[in-house]
Amino acid sequence: MKILVTGSSGFVGRNLVFALKNIAEQKDKSFNIDCNITVLEYDLGCEEVLFEQYCGEADFIVNLAGVNRPKEQDEFSRGNVDFVALLTEMLKRHKNYCPILHTSSIQAQLQNPYGESKRAGEEIIFSFGRETGAPVYVFRFPNIFGKWCRPNYNSVIATFCSNIASGRPITINDTSAVLKLVYIDDVVKVIIDAIKGQAHFDQNGKFCLISPEYEATLGEIADLLYSFKRTREDRSIPDLGNDFVLKLYATYTSYIPDKDLSYSLKMNADHRGSFTEFLKTDDRGQISINITKPGVTKGNHWHNTKNEKFCVVNGKAIIRLRKIGTDTVVEYHAGGDDMRVIDIPVGYTHSIKNQGDKDLVTIMWASELFNPDKPDTYYEEV
Repeated sequence: MKILVTGSSGFVGRNLVFALKNIAEQKDKSFNIDCNITVLEYDLGCEEVLFEQYCGEADFIVNLAGVNRPKEQDEFSRGNVDFVALLTEMLKRHKNYCPILHTSSIQAQLQNPYGESKRAGEEIIFSFGRETGAPVYVFRFPNIFGKWCRPNYNSVIATFCSNIASGRPITINDTSAVLKLVYIDDVVKVIIDAIKGQAHFDQNGKFCLISPEYEATLGEIADLLYSFKRTREDRSIPDLGNDFVLKLYATYTSYIPDKDLSYSLKMNADHRGSFTEFLKTDDRGQISINITKPGVTKGNHWHNTKNEKFCVVNGKAIIRLRKIGTDTVVEYHAGGDDMRVIDIPVGYTHSIKNQGDKDLVTIMWASELFNPDKPDTYYEEV
């Protein structure tokens, strides 16, 4: 299958092209496309003769090309109407009536130059389908967010992410303004579903549907993005159980400047080794890195509610546990050459000793964040 993607270097185009190439190279089998794929990329700067060649070869066309932020108003017509007309004319010239997917905008419902141009482009595609019998899929996308979107262009989320991640201010005229949003990976999925002949249409059978769709105010989006920036300072992780937060956080991380991808952690060190908090969550506890010097024993305490998991990743250790009020000691030997998790239940005093001749490195998870006012930690020798 040869798939022509117009607007291939744009935001959606770039994500789609890489997804299709991953499928073609068998790097992503989740889409279950049982055919060989060749991606024909066309964008500004390509010669029209190449475009005509592709129109003759294509087995499926994804038309992403368009203009939404022109310097001159007449560019709306050239980019969103004239190009679609040229595309359908070349397909007719080659008698190529393969399926064609056309991306439009929810603004096609509005009476403004951009909306009118998108609506006119839609009608050309629908007319082509009626005249030739070619299957047509038309999507009216709301605001799309995700990686590789251009800031300070046509995406407020891309602009907010870029500015906040770089420490620049953002401007919001109305914090209560509501945005309808879809995520780039979901957009790519519905396009690939359509390529597979599995598009979902609205109740009138005219426009294709995309889900999930999210709604959020500009104020809510800004608050979330600022909270993401703070996670690097307080070592926290957002609530990634929320699907929108998960996707917005993924988007935000893609705008962190290259020079700022690394940040320091506070190491609490003494003669015994060190203890460094790595990640915290409000409801899933925290992860820390514990370094123990050779011959040193740490711990000898127990907890009422806080439970832990230890995983030795480097060195050799003996971990001892004893249920409070009993005399039986349970011992586990652990080492970086045989990584395993050891649960530390509540009500068990426990210790960890470095039995090797080099630093012992242990990843420790605790079910609760450390609270100095209520540490839930009681000293008692194992």
